[in-house]
Formats: sequence, C-alpha cells, structure tokens
Amino acid sequence: MTPLIILSITGAYFALLLLVSYFTSRHADNDAFFRGEKKSPWFAVAFGMIGASLSGVTFISVPGWVGSNQFAYMQMVLGYMAGYLVIALVLMPVYYSLNLTSIYHYLFQRFDKVAYKTGAGFFLLSRTIGAAFRLFLVAGVLHMFVFGVWGVPFWLTVSITIALIWLYTFRGGIKTIVWTDTLQTFFMLLAAVLAIVLIAGEMNLNPASAVNLLQESSYTQIFHFELSKKNFFIQFMNGAFIALVMTGLDQDMMQKNLSIRTLRQAQRNIYTQMPMFVLVNLLFLSLGALLYLFAISKYNELSGAGMTAHGQYPNEALLYLAHHAGIANYAQSGAFPADGLFPLLALKYLNPVVGIAFVVGLIAAAYSSADSALTALTTSFCVDFLGMKTGEKKVKTRMLVHLGFSLTLLGVIILFNRISDRSVIDRVFMAAGYTYGPLLGLFAFGLLTKRKVSGWPVLLVALLSPVAAYMIKQNESFFLGDYVIGHEILLINGIIAFLGLYLVSKIQK
Repeated sequence: MTPLIILSITGAYFALLLLVSYFTSRHADNDAFFRGEKKSPWFAVAFGMIGASLSGVTFISVPGWVGSNQFAYMQMVLGYMAGYLVIALVLMPVYYSLNLTSIYHYLFQRFDKVAYKTGAGFFLLSRTIGAAFRLFLVAGVLHMFVFGVWGVPFWLTVSITIALIWLYTFRGGIKTIVWTDTLQTFFMLLAAVLAIVLIAGEMNLNPASAVNLLQESSYTQIFHFELSKKNFFIQFMNGAFIALVMTGLDQDMMQKNLSIRTLRQAQRNIYTQMPMFVLVNLLFLSLGALLYLFAISKYNELSGAGMTAHGQYPNEALLYLAHHAGIANYAQSGAFPADGLFPLLALKYLNPVVGIAFVVGLIAAAYSSADSALTALTTSFCVDFLGMKTGEKKVKTRMLVHLGFSLTLLGVIILFNRISDRSVIDRVFMAAGYTYGPLLGLFAFGLLTKRKVSGWPVLLVALLSPVAAYMIKQNESFFLGDYVIGHEILLINGIIAFLGLYLVSKIQK
C-alpha cells in the first residue's frame, strides 16, 4: 500500500469526524464541553468506551503480545470485570450523589484542598503520559509508512496528528467525544473483523478450520498457574486494580459516565460494557494468533524454510519479512518489535483491503482514546485548578487550555521518541503503576476509613509513595528472590500511599 493511499484514507476518515463534530458542537458552551449537558445516551457511552479503553495500544500491541504471552492477557481482562463491578457499585453512587463535574472534587469534600489538588495533579500527570504513549504509537506507524517515506521529520508527523484531534474537539468537548468515540469504536471493530476474515481467506481457511487451527496452536493458551508474571491470580488481581484506577479514578473515563443523566443509566453503561470488553479483547488476541501463523507461513513460502509454530516468538521470520519488504528500521535491528507485527503484515503482505482496514482501525482506536484524554485534561485543569464552573462563559480560556495541553502532548511524544522500544502496552501499564498509585491510596483511604488527613503531609505522601515503590522494584531480588514485579507495582504503590496517609492522619471527630 502506497503512502498516498494511506494518507487519503486518513484524510477521508478525519473529514467524517469533522462532520460529526460540526453537528454536535453547535452552540456548545462549557456545560456541553465538560458534562455533555448531562444528556449523553448510556448505550452510546457504553459502546464508545470500548474504543476509548482499548486505544491504538490494544490495536497493535495486544496482537503482537500473543507471540510471547499467548492469550495470558485474558486473565487480566477477567480481572477488569471485578474492577468494573466496584466502579459501578461503589464509585459511581459517590460521584452521582455529589453531582461532580471533576471526580477529584470528592477529595476536597472528604479531606481538604491540598488532597484535592494533589489528586487532580496526579491525574494530569498520569493521563498526559498515557495519552502521549498512545499517540506516539500511532504517529510512529504513520511516520514509518507514510510521512517518513517522504522525508518529513517525526516532530511534524506528530504535530499533524495532534492538530487533527484538536480541530474536532476544541468546541464540543465531551458532547462531541461521546459520538465520535461511538463511530471510532465501530470502525475499530469492523477493521479487526475484516482483518481476521481476510487473513483466514489468504490461508485458505474457512471459519471452522480457522478455529481448529487456533485451538491446536499453543498461542491460544489462556490460564497459567505457575509462579511467574503470567500467573492467573496475579494477573487477575492486576486487572482488577488497573480497571479500578485507570477507569474508576480517571477523569477521562468517568467524564463520559458523568455525562449520562442518571446513576442507574450510568451503571447500566458499565454492566453493558463488561461482556463487550471481554469479547473484543478475545477478538484482538485471535487476530494476533492468526497474524503470527500467517507470518510463519509466509516466511516458509519465501525462504523455503520449514519453521513450525509452537507459541514462540518467531523473531527470525519477522526480521526476514521486514528485510524482504525493505523496511530498514525493522530489518537492521536484532529483535523484531512485537508492535510492528500487525502494520508490517497488513501494509506489506496481506490483501490491500486488510491494509485499508488496518489504517482505519488504527486511527479509530488511537484517536478514540486520545481525543477524550485531551478533553479530560482540559476539563480537569479548568475545573480543578482554575475553579471554572460549568455555567461560566469563559470559552476562550477553556480553548487556550485545550491548546496548551495539545502542545504539551506534542512535547512529551517527541521526548518518548528517544526511549527504548519495549512493548508499548507494558510501558503504559508500568508508568500508570507509579503515577496512578497515589490516586488509589487517596481514594481508598477516603472510602475505607473515617480518619481525617489534611495539609501538606498529603502531598508529601503522594510524592514519596511512587519513590518507595520504585525502590522496591529496583531491589526486588532482595525482597522477593527470583520473582519479578510486574503490573502489581500499582497495588504496591497504592498500599504504600494508604499506609503513609494513615500515619499522618487523625481520628475524625
């Protein structure tokens, strides 16, 4: 697929988003931007949140992860379900009873202004990192296969990417996001289904034989009970806390829920989202297994080798295919990045329709999370730090903040371009473990105790708990022997923050 075709698809897709934005952002004020005027349909929010939860990270990294981890990620997905239940039954009633625009205002009502600003500040840091990682992934693919081919520098590729997001979100905010996310989730899922169908067709597999091939391969192993990072109980626990923190304690995800009129409808949204999330992740893992099986088959065809698929990362085959396709960045490295699996095969080896589906799906998946993240960052800063009310007409101030966060994301993504090439999805969760940990500790302390904590000790605890968690991680062999700490760093961080708050608190009279 040529760069011009990819660029044309991208342009047509954004023209559609701009059309949706035009109709949803007319006469939009701050109430529409921050809360969607409390008129968002719960079913649209539920469907759109699938795309926002998954993002471009899932679209590329989860299929690539299958090579080394099989379907073990499903263990974490099952843990997400437990986290979503806590969100629906515990957190949502609290947020709706207080009629919150920013969920961090709960910390002000429960503790004081310092706790409130601390919570909001850690969200801004956490979501900026998460959104930047997701956009970095998409910008990297677009740069390698489109703009980089024409000699365009990476920073300009990123600038164009962010400018397009800003263009369709700066007026309507969450009122626009609810509907663009719905549209983008549809395209993302359509792209995944089309890719699976067409890959199976190229391998001469009918639905029954495709299912049998997947079942016979070791790629589809889900449950692992050995003491390792893949252990079911560890992954289930990690998934529960990741969902609780990165959805329930995240203004980005909760802002959509709080735009729904009633608590009952918002809970219905969560309950509907749960089974859809399981099925969608299973879909992407199946796509990953088929991609690896196709890669091995193509390698054998082109090289005359006889490599077999035993659930092991076929680095040799993928490096060979990258070299054969003339992609120097992949071919010259010693190890093929798992994040490159889907783009390499979709754009260089599979039916052109798969390439079109990949481009549309990638853009849809990435931007369905990035656009809402930008809106949530703007909302949190305006409400939590500028004290802006939904009824105020400070539209120009809000637009300036929106532009400011767009430029911030640009700078962070350019910085990320210099970091290591390990799996993007792992980096997102590991980074979140450090920056979301203090939020977990603050909210857990507020909900589970009746003790009072206030003043600068709260900020001190929030700053020191990630440092303490990092020190434990760096010295894990001393504390845990051969065990390697993974995503559970989030829980460790939260527990440290909780205990620290307990030490500086007093009994509330």
